[in-house]
Amino acid sequence: MGLLSLAIWTPIAFGALLLAIGRDEHARAVRWLALVGALIGFLVTLPLYDGFKLGTAAMQFVEKADWIERFNVHYHLGVDGISFWFVPLTAFITVIVVIASWESITERVNQYMGAFLILSGLMIGVFSALDGILFYVFFEATLIPMYLIIGIWGGPNKIYAAFKFFLYTLLGSLLMLIALIYLYNQSGGSFDIATWHQLPLSGRAQTLLFFAFFAAFAVKVPMWPVHTWLPDVHVEAPTGGSAVLAAIMLKLGAYGFLRFSLPIAPDAARQWAWLMIALSLIAVIYVGLVAMVQKDMKKLVAYSSVAHMGFVTLGFFIFNDLGVSGGLVQMIAHGFVSGAMFLSIGVLYDRVHSREIAAYGGVVNTMPNFTAFALLFAMANCGLPGTAGFVGEWMVILGAVKANFWIGLAAATALIFGAAYTLWMFKRVYLGPVGNDNVKGLTDIDRREFLMLAVLGIAVLAMGLYPRPFTDVMDTSVAELLKHVALTKLN
Repeated sequence: MGLLSLAIWTPIAFGALLLAIGRDEHARAVRWLALVGALIGFLVTLPLYDGFKLGTAAMQFVEKADWIERFNVHYHLGVDGISFWFVPLTAFITVIVVIASWESITERVNQYMGAFLILSGLMIGVFSALDGILFYVFFEATLIPMYLIIGIWGGPNKIYAAFKFFLYTLLGSLLMLIALIYLYNQSGGSFDIATWHQLPLSGRAQTLLFFAFFAAFAVKVPMWPVHTWLPDVHVEAPTGGSAVLAAIMLKLGAYGFLRFSLPIAPDAARQWAWLMIALSLIAVIYVGLVAMVQKDMKKLVAYSSVAHMGFVTLGFFIFNDLGVSGGLVQMIAHGFVSGAMFLSIGVLYDRVHSREIAAYGGVVNTMPNFTAFALLFAMANCGLPGTAGFVGEWMVILGAVKANFWIGLAAATALIFGAAYTLWMFKRVYLGPVGNDNVKGLTDIDRREFLMLAVLGIAVLAMGLYPRPFTDVMDTSVAELLKHVALTKLN
């Protein structure tokens, strides 16, 4: 079993173990076992960085074994510079979520923790799969634990939100399955994704494939106008569910564009780039304005996520190194920042049991340590230089200006809107005199919460101050992708 298989199956094995042996009367032992499983799952991803070779776009840590021989389906894994960082990021966020849910979840603890560990392994499988059917199985399987997390431990309208999440994402994926079967036939009976990248497809076939993949991946990102499921799900999901959804699951769709849409249908990608740019700018500008009028903190951050992911898809379809690399950096940074924002809201919700901005005010007076962390994450969400939130957005803006000044100018307005809605929320919740008796009775974060937020804070600052380890890994693969789709002809 290679390193990628260990990264996938270690958390899944621990999750299955929790489901089999856990009981609520042994909740403390269940939590510790979940934490051990998450930590081991993270630790097995660390040798990947040490063994990753820079300067090559080839797939690394490749594993291949027969799976369904009759249809030439293989258990085929590997990562390159585009997919590499999402493996340790997923495992890292899982550890944070287990710590965050330590006290807030008191019923069916083993099922809750088991669902997250299984989800972690499945998401790593999506980023590692090099076989089309294997990718599809992992991609769809992630819906099951997240559906249960929302539907069992969510808020008052959890069933509605869970069904909306499931139906939106499943319907889009059915078109992707048809596209995979078509590619299988066109390639002479192969589900190897790298083989599909070399297929000489007609313009009409590329267009149909592009929109089939768009149906699956745009919903997952989510792009405007198929984003409406996200705020509902975030509001109803438990804190851990919101953190994983924003930090990792949204990235599955964006990753799909780079692994499938651009290399398999390059002509269609260039032809319909104007549409992708337009939809991305609408997400960046319009959804940013929608975020300003939200009264629920979770809804505000959910709309903020749609706007930030608009930067990602914008970067991918302006077709230059800065744009694509910036989109990837933004995906990783958004994983840290959005996860931290939702976990911060969870800290307040655990104490006051309200997500309404009006229910707070003057939190800094009773929770000064927590407010310091909240300020750091708010600044990162605004895109403050020196934080993770700045690097990717700035790279995408520079790439957009290089492609077209007016596109870059439109994208840059997101920095203004992002500062407006984030600082407005921070002012209303944290600053000023104590707003009410609930705030007056708040206690500052304990050691567990401090550890959780401190680790995220370090990650946000480290990536903001020194993003080179991230960009060095992805540069060669990004350049090779752009060369493969012959986008240099546009220059």
